[in-house]
Amino acid sequence: MKQPFAYIHPAAKIHPSVVIDPFVTIDQNVEIGEGTHISSNCTIMEGARIGKGCKIFPGAVISGIPQDLKFKGEETVAIIGDNTTIRECVTVNRGTASKGHTIVGSNCLIMAYSHVAHDCQIGNNVIMSNATQVAGEVQIDDFAVIGGGSLIHQFCHIGSHVMLQGGSRVNKDIPPFVKAGRDPIAYTGVNSIGLRRRNFTNDQIRDIQEIYRYLYLSRLNVSDAVDRIEAELPATRERDEIIEFIRNSKRGIVRGYV
Repeated sequence: MKQPFAYIHPAAKIHPSVVIDPFVTIDQNVEIGEGTHISSNCTIMEGARIGKGCKIFPGAVISGIPQDLKFKGEETVAIIGDNTTIRECVTVNRGTASKGHTIVGSNCLIMAYSHVAHDCQIGNNVIMSNATQVAGEVQIDDFAVIGGGSLIHQFCHIGSHVMLQGGSRVNKDIPPFVKAGRDPIAYTGVNSIGLRRRNFTNDQIRDIQEIYRYLYLSRLNVSDAVDRIEAELPATRERDEIIEFIRNSKRGIVRGYV
């Protein structure tokens, strides 16, 4: 349903059930899925792919041109999954030639004034609190919760089920299932409350805690600790996810809190 004073490019592909409030601008090469609501004063730019049941609040800009001097006008996209809420004045830039797309997954909540830069990969069920600033090519995995005002350096990787303290400055990778905070950023424990809320068993949580004892309390370096974990602890999905994350880390993982 289009309201007066909205501009919609005739080539945009918009499901008939989409609600578009006044003063919205929707460019060409845009697709918007069933049941989504675009609030007033939003700008949906070329390359946007917005899923079903999304709520885009006033002032948001989706698929803006990347803030990257290497961008040369190549055709790229910004993808928003189903049932994701994007609050006031959020900006999500589209990709560059590096990956070709920026992705925000399904069932996410991106709170007001947050920024998702070019080529980021945001998983499903992620919460980014107010004024979170995410630089280019960052990866944030499923169920991560990012505290308000956090600054995340380009190319960082934040693992699944991480709880990040508000105001954090992230310049290292944060492995799965943990809490991180303080300044400089550090591991502060396993996110046991969050894991229980997501139906992890006590045994699973104890196994995860034992893995991080090897990593942060054994006085081993990271590579030796990972080798010991693999040799001495039983294989589980969580153990293997942590090992794979650390071995694939390009920036190195956060240190332990002393």
